[in-house]
Amino acid sequence: MQSESSQTPSVLLLEAFYGGSHKQLIDLLKENIDGCSVYTLPAKKWHWRARTAALHFSQTVPTCPSYRVLFCSSVLNLCELVALRPDLSRLKKVLYFHENQLVYPVRKDQERDFQYGYNQVLSCLVSDVVVFNSVFNMDSFLSSISSFMKKIPDHRPKDLDLLIRPKCVVLYYPLQLPDVSRLLPKHKLLRRPAETSHVDDIITPQDKLQSPRCDGPPESTCESRSDLRSASEEDSLKPLHIVWPHRWEHDKNPELFFNTLIKLKERRVDFHLSVLGETFTDPPEIFVEARRLLDAHILNWGFLSSKDDYLQVLCQADVVVSTAKHEFFGVAMLEAVHCGCYPLCPKDLVYPEIFPAEYLYSTPEQLCKRLQSFCRRPNIARRHVVKVDTSSFSWTSLKERFETLLAAQGP
Repeated sequence: MQSESSQTPSVLLLEAFYGGSHKQLIDLLKENIDGCSVYTLPAKKWHWRARTAALHFSQTVPTCPSYRVLFCSSVLNLCELVALRPDLSRLKKVLYFHENQLVYPVRKDQERDFQYGYNQVLSCLVSDVVVFNSVFNMDSFLSSISSFMKKIPDHRPKDLDLLIRPKCVVLYYPLQLPDVSRLLPKHKLLRRPAETSHVDDIITPQDKLQSPRCDGPPESTCESRSDLRSASEEDSLKPLHIVWPHRWEHDKNPELFFNTLIKLKERRVDFHLSVLGETFTDPPEIFVEARRLLDAHILNWGFLSSKDDYLQVLCQADVVVSTAKHEFFGVAMLEAVHCGCYPLCPKDLVYPEIFPAEYLYSTPEQLCKRLQSFCRRPNIARRHVVKVDTSSFSWTSLKERFETLLAAQGP
């Protein structure tokens, strides 16, 4: 896909894997940053995109003297591209890491392909600014370069991390968090203040929210609150609704998630289940088995192409679970928190950087115990106000930094 700016283009946006969060970021920048031209490849066959996208873009991106900045994700081998296209090497080159291949989990029956991580290191060396979506992503990449390069049989390069580190910055992935009040069930509305301010996509930090009071508002408002409480009591009788809104791939560890729910079912614990997220080629086999075994509990199964439908399911859910073996930011978890879900995440990866300790589990047994407790007493999760300030990850909060990043001068 290609999209030219209506004005003289100054920013060249390249995305070799135009899907999911990669697509959302490119679309957001195109919509909000002036003078962007966009060239992308579909989000299919990731390994081939990483191998060959540079050659493709070298032939499809036209020469343009007005370009000042090149922005791409680390899927693209930027080193190859600027070698093939010397005219692009003069631009301010910004490399954005959604994930890094040096610590990407590998299945037991596979061997890590050295080339993908090596390409990312080379791309960093030719970049002017290297941007990571979390501190965890940056630190895990930089600290792994030395040991990664030891896989080279001889004549190993040295101190590459010292060359790359001065270029590095952390800039969280920018979320668009719409007002979801109209989609929230009654018990979630009760957790919000009587009047909630929604400015663009920023929401009030949830740890500051208090239970609404009726000691001053008009009578009609008090009656409305009374109606909400009555409806909330009806909501409390429903089984706990658990949502898993992640890609259907092995690095998200669906085996742990479904095996935990199967244990709960065997213990005759009641719950409802929604399994969302995108499916690519060859999803893990556990999904077929889980759908059969958990069929009586399932409310939603599969990817929802409508963002409104997706948000509606998140708003109806009570608990959102991550079982990831690989996560450098976690868009879906924060979107679910924005929609009022109680998060349960591994005490690992990026999660301790974003979520307080009370939302983290250390072992599969802890996850099972927490979910079982919530299933038997759903109101514990439903009445809890999550202590995560999602506004710090909103586009409104981060826009100025992205504008600076994509300016011809500056970091």
